[in-house]
Amino acid sequence: MGVGIDLVELARVARLLERKGERALARLLTAGERAYLATRADVVPHLAARIAAKEALFKAMQSLPGGRAVGWRDLEVLRAESGRPSVALHGHAARIALAQGGLQIHLSLTHTVSAAAAIAVVESP
Repeated sequence: MGVGIDLVELARVARLLERKGERALARLLTAGERAYLATRADVVPHLAARIAAKEALFKAMQSLPGGRAVGWRDLEVLRAESGRPSVALHGHAARIALAQGGLQIHLSLTHTVSAAAAIAVVESP
């Protein structure tokens, strides 16, 4: 149904945190994502990966009816104990998935010392 990819520079995320701090985190992340970041010594690469994941998911959902109205906190990037990422849909994104009879979402994240990237694939179940 859709594929999305995104790349985020860590320096840009560090500047965002310097300028906007908690306001940016509250606007971009769910409470669960903020709690996860609080466990990390260096939040920048983990925040950048979540921003990249959400941008990739936005792109992958664009072909779905109402997909352009998905908000930042409608998508929650989760991490299994194994490290495997997944996504929980909330609000408008959850309603879109329900209207489609459900969605299967595949998500892959990576980061280096300078950037974070994500790929999202959205399929019908």
